[in-house]
Amino acid sequence: MEQILITVKDKKKAKVLLELLAALDFVDSVNASSSEEMTEGESADFFALAGLWAGRDITLETIRQQAWPRQHNDTV
Repeated sequence: MEQILITVKDKKKAKVLLELLAALDFVDSVNASSSEEMTEGESADFFALAGLWAGRDITLETIRQQAWPRQHNDTV
């Protein structure tokens, strides 16, 4: 599956383009976002994660151990 990213200056023309793309039978899905929505969403997502690690005993060392476990090789 291929994806195409198109930047459009005019909001009304972008809507027309979205409607045209959605009408094509070979287009699987059409997603739209404005740069304003992305900026607001990024800050909202950041604060939504506040307290994610509360009450958990997580250290940088335990994260590293889980991410990159050492494999023991007896042939060395």
